[in-house]
Amino acid sequence: METSLPEKMAGEITLSDNPGKTIRKWREELRISQKELALHLEMSPSVISDYESGRRRSPGIRTIRRMVEALLDVDRLSGRGVAKKFKVTPHEAIPSMAEFLEPISATEFVRVIEGRSLTAFDSHQRQIHGYTVIDSLRAIATLDATDYPRVYGWSSERALLFTGVKYGRSPMVAVRTHFLKPAMVVYVQPENVDELAVELAKLENVILARTEMDPPVVIERLESLVMQLNTSAKMEL
Repeated sequence: METSLPEKMAGEITLSDNPGKTIRKWREELRISQKELALHLEMSPSVISDYESGRRRSPGIRTIRRMVEALLDVDRLSGRGVAKKFKVTPHEAIPSMAEFLEPISATEFVRVIEGRSLTAFDSHQRQIHGYTVIDSLRAIATLDATDYPRVYGWSSERALLFTGVKYGRSPMVAVRTHFLKPAMVVYVQPENVDELAVELAKLENVILARTEMDPPVVIERLESLVMQLNTSAKMEL
């Protein structure tokens, strides 16, 4: 599963210091008026204006999801097709990522990948809204700060799974230095896990886990999980 345009848009909005300004940027890039967007969302144009100007509190992930989907729907239904020029190319350091229409507990997520937690947080309470698999070696060579929206997708409350890990220090140092934190970090077949990585996870309130599954099997399990969860969620709508 590759990074999509909706994930790129949502990631930029979520990571932005001014989410409203970023919503406006995307609306104007797609040549959609506040009135068109408001009509599709069945809300007042003044609400859109309040979000974009910062008069209204920054939108949560569900509101961001609705706005992004509405922007792309309006673009498609209008026949303008402006979104096509923003096609997102796959990133070699991210072999798989996806969002869950309904979140699952961290405990369930770890069970699916046959992993084990290395920290003592209550993983029954922590919710996982999606995942991103990151090839550590390729990430070092190719990922930069502009790629964070690709990594975090719709929500930072997700699991970041790192392959090619030796001791796990670098991924947790990177997590510590960035203002946005994932709910969980998973090392896939690490050679070893340094105690520093565990301590950093505790300091940042991030669940740290490991799995001995082969990376392709982990990806297969997760993509199957996405299909099950999202199919179930759609049937309940």
